[in-house]
Amino acid sequence: MTSLVALGVASKPLFAQTQPAAAPVAATPAAPATAAAPVKPVAAPKKSWPIAPQFYPTEVAVKPELAVGSIIVVSDKFFLYHIIAPGKAMRYGVAVGKTELQFRGQATVARKVEWPSWKPTPEMVKRNPSHYAKYAETGMPGGPGNPLGPRAMYLFQNGHDTGIRIHGTIEPSSIGHAVSNGCLRMENEHVIELYKTVDIGTPVTVY
Repeated sequence: MTSLVALGVASKPLFAQTQPAAAPVAATPAAPATAAAPVKPVAAPKKSWPIAPQFYPTEVAVKPELAVGSIIVVSDKFFLYHIIAPGKAMRYGVAVGKTELQFRGQATVARKVEWPSWKPTPEMVKRNPSHYAKYAETGMPGGPGNPLGPRAMYLFQNGHDTGIRIHGTIEPSSIGHAVSNGCLRMENEHVIELYKTVDIGTPVTVY
């Protein structure tokens, strides 16, 4: 397995979390002595998802030489990094393949589909016929109950489909675990956000 050290990116942390900058707050002028006390505004609730907080989308600092637009997945940490500017990335939590099924290597996003259909591979049917055999012929149309979720990005190598997708999920609690048949699962809102910003031809490296 290629290490980050071998790639020359471990002289400092490859991915260092940054804290979101606080928005400047204008000074509030003192109220006249005769004015009623101002009502303190109620803070809007923070956005939350049905996954562990460490897997929420987070902007982080990265090595500046990482190619803008590329995607890097660090499987053993369950993180996907989308490089959005020199030295800057959006980090998302993912679920990855079971140990014996994990995909490693380089690929390219060659296809993008909204509400993708799904069909198990012959290998999946062979491993678990009681679960997958009923979908072996016709598969499952896209929709809220589809295991690929609302969006999928298809990874190819040298023009050939790897069978690996970056996609949504109907099991958000799986984020942060090695449970899939090799694909990279994301929380549905997060994969929709990523899908919007990823182009066909985007390079993907999975460690």
